[in-house]
Amino acid sequence: MEPSSMVELPAYEFPPPFVPKNERPHHPDYNNDLQLFLVRTVTLIRAKVSDALGFNIRGGKEHFCGIFLSKVMPNTEAERLGLREADQIISVNGTNFEDIEHAKAVQILKSNTEIVMQLRYFPYGYKKTYEKVQNANMGRASS
Repeated sequence: MEPSSMVELPAYEFPPPFVPKNERPHHPDYNNDLQLFLVRTVTLIRAKVSDALGFNIRGGKEHFCGIFLSKVMPNTEAERLGLREADQIISVNGTNFEDIEHAKAVQILKSNTEIVMQLRYFPYGYKKTYEKVQNANMGRASS
């Protein structure tokens, strides 16, 4: 086979460990409530654009992933609205956030006082953002 026709495959990802059916209702890694993972709409209203959003984000097109909430500050409107770490922002005020650069996402979020967000809780995708960062850092260290 010619070197130019070889394809490098990603590392194999093992499936999660099996959770016996009788242990699932009380197991921290198993959740049968699908409502938790459905897309929901949340409207965050700030008095001024200079007011804090109440959350941090990570990810973006340049990191090959979506935009995720990485931290929700306690005692903020964002927390009261039910935003949580690992929520993926699908859209903001009609702008698709599934394939947006981080800086553009920040600009849109910070430039509005009324922020209508479509979100979904997606812990699997959120965890992947940390793996991508670690893999990128390892690649820089070896080159």
